[in-house]
This record gives sequence, structure tokens and C-alpha cells, in this order.
Amino acid sequence: MRQRRFLIALTLAACATSPAFAGDVVLGKQKAISCAACHGQQGLSTVPDAPNLAGQPELYVVTQLKAYRSGTRRHEVMNLMAKPLTDDDIDNLAAWFGSLKIQVVQ
Repeated sequence: MRQRRFLIALTLAACATSPAFAGDVVLGKQKAISCAACHGQQGLSTVPDAPNLAGQPELYVVTQLKAYRSGTRRHEVMNLMAKPLTDDDIDNLAAWFGSLKIQVVQ
């Protein structure tokens, strides 16, 4: 229970202090062409093991891509794909995927 409270507090603190991302949605869409083979043209995965990126919070996308780029998060393909990305590229990709609206079907 304590660990759960700590994680919730940490998440809220990160959200409250996270920088405003100045990503460009149009540039992000252009850059995301190389992501489409696995994550789909609209951020909806076409590969069973690849996550959907549509509608993901920008902070999540930025954090994960930077972790792949630095190698702190390991995935053979993603480490290669993220390595050449600049901080601006990552912000733009985050803006694009964050801008995509998803529809939940019940």
C-alpha cells in the first residue's frame, strides 16, 4: 500500500513539474512515417508486440523514446530507431501521437 501511494505521489509530482512540450504535430506526423510499419499510420499497432501510440500522453512518449535512445530501456529495434532522434524529433513525435484521438469500442 505504501509503495502504491508513493508511485501515485511520484506520478502526480512528475505531471505537475513536467515541462510543456513544444512539439510540432505536423513535423511529428512526417517523422512518424518510419514508425508506421509497427505502430500503424495512425498510431494503432499493426504488430502484436508493438504498443498503440495514438493518444498516449506526450510525457510518456518522450520518456520512453529518450530511454530507448540512451539504451536504458532495451529493445533491439527501438534502440536502433531512437538512436538518431534529436530532442526536437522526440518532442514532435510525442505531439503527433498525443494529438491522435482514439475511440473506445464497447
